[in-house]
Amino acid sequence: MRIHFIAIGGSAMHNLALALADAGHQVSGSDDQILEPSKSRLQQAGLLPQREGWDPGTITPQLDCVILGMHARPDNPELTRAQELGVTIQSYPEFLFNSTKNDHRIVIGGSHGKTTITSMLLHAFKWNKKPVNFMVGAQLDGFDRMVQLDPKVQTAVFEGDEYLSSPLDRRPKFFWYQAHCTLLSGIAWDHINVFPTEENYIEQFDTYLKTLAPNATLVWCEDDEHLVKVVRRTNRKDLKLIPYRTPEATLKPDGSSQVHWSDGKRSQTPLIGTHNLQNLAGARALAESAGIAASDFDAAMMSFTGASRRLELLKETENFTAFRDFAHAPSKLRATTNGVKDAFPKRHLTAVFELHTFSSLNKEFLPTYRSALARADTQVVYYDPEVLKHKNMPELSASFIAQCFGHSEQLVIIDSKTELQAFLNDQYAENRVLLLMSSGWFSKVTPDWLD
Repeated sequence: MRIHFIAIGGSAMHNLALALADAGHQVSGSDDQILEPSKSRLQQAGLLPQREGWDPGTITPQLDCVILGMHARPDNPELTRAQELGVTIQSYPEFLFNSTKNDHRIVIGGSHGKTTITSMLLHAFKWNKKPVNFMVGAQLDGFDRMVQLDPKVQTAVFEGDEYLSSPLDRRPKFFWYQAHCTLLSGIAWDHINVFPTEENYIEQFDTYLKTLAPNATLVWCEDDEHLVKVVRRTNRKDLKLIPYRTPEATLKPDGSSQVHWSDGKRSQTPLIGTHNLQNLAGARALAESAGIAASDFDAAMMSFTGASRRLELLKETENFTAFRDFAHAPSKLRATTNGVKDAFPKRHLTAVFELHTFSSLNKEFLPTYRSALARADTQVVYYDPEVLKHKNMPELSASFIAQCFGHSEQLVIIDSKTELQAFLNDQYAENRVLLLMSSGWFSKVTPDWLD
């Protein structure tokens, strides 16, 4: 097939382009900005556009398909040209579904933990030598890319995002997949720019259950109050329901966790924190429903160290530990902060959160972060005024942010890259744990002790 990507530089988009080129398809693409690591990976594969920007001349009747990314606008000139020529246009979730119509599809959804749970499941499949097609939202150890589509494989594992499919398709991505087996980790209002109220956001999960294949399996976290209500009110009598809870665990002297399962078994994992253990329980139940025995899953997890930027260990010495986590929603901040504090109860915990997403920078949404960092001994909220300008959003004041997070002596607001650099440099001290949380990159500020 001849396939053109509009907005090829995105994380999922460029990985899909790499997968399709590797499978023998003729792939081209365009974007108005391509950042690392997408740029280098596309260049190495010979797929990097010669210049940034949009060129309607790349759209010809000979194309079999145009895959449209969310980064493109509805009036994109290449999209307009494709519409004029009648070229088939698909979002990437639509393309993934069409490529796996004959597969047994396993989809991991929820407001938090999707990438980690998907990564755990893929690691278990690989450890047990069971090939799968997949799409996951982070780079994983042992996997060349984040997307794999092999027509010889009959099982597909997808991370199921509730965000929009494309500029033309305003439905959540996971509506497309018609899962035979799915997991929902929990529901916490996010994406205020798309779902203006909490009720509207929760409705997407009600609708998602309606999209599941007949006689599907639903693995769900019964610790989540919103999810409990969604499951209770579904009228899908054909669904097989498998609930899970956060297991008890003991922190070992070597920093690992020994997990105590309800079936009487115990397992060891290098992961720490309540949120990670809840994700582990979900992945374990999902793996069993996919034919991987609990003992085989437990054995695989002994070598699972996590997905990129998901409570990723940045630096560790005898008395200092630094983590980075891809966290932006209030529930994820709270869970990650609490989990790290539980794992290091005798150390001073400094939690640094960057306001980066549209929701986190929105004045109406910011009050939902109240007490999200409360268990940290030092709480820091960082934001870059240039990001607000770039997103065409109103200015924020330090006093308003402090009010939203809950005024305390432990709370520090930083809006300067220079000040952030100095602050992070000072955190490299004995008996400290530093937790960096963001869906961005802290304005590319890197502490000196990471060099």
